[in-house]
Amino acid sequence: MGRAHIYNRDHINTDEIIPARYLNTDDEAELAKHCLEDLDAEFVKKVKAGDIIVAGEDFGCGSSREHAVWAIRGAGVQTVIAKSFARIFYRNAINNGFYIIESPDALEKINDGDELEIDYKAGLIKNKTAGIDISFNRLPDFALEIINAGGLLNHIKKNL
Repeated sequence: MGRAHIYNRDHINTDEIIPARYLNTDDEAELAKHCLEDLDAEFVKKVKAGDIIVAGEDFGCGSSREHAVWAIRGAGVQTVIAKSFARIFYRNAINNGFYIIESPDALEKINDGDELEIDYKAGLIKNKTAGIDISFNRLPDFALEIINAGGLLNHIKKNL
């Protein structure tokens, strides 16, 4: 169960997720301190472990940096739900063992602060606050294998 943090806009880019001035580390805890700070200066003060970011189209566009996934995960975010993801961010998330959800109508059915429960196997977002369920297409099996292994490198090591 996690609380929704709504960003009702499209094209949230990797510079907004983790500003370039902080890319001198790969430490997730350090990156987390600056997660979304140029978009929402209060985000790191209000986010709790298990919370969920909900956004519009093309989330994670811009520079191809794994730091964006690391900052979000380091902040304790369970998942990001967006109408769509930039392809590079999408693959970086999978390669780093971070489950993301594409849902074309979630932004219209979830309000800031709503309590959400995600059933990843069933492909269901349960909005406990609104009392509604929102279905989504689960990630493909190959992506789930990578995520469940903890990322692409772990997946490769496991299958050698």
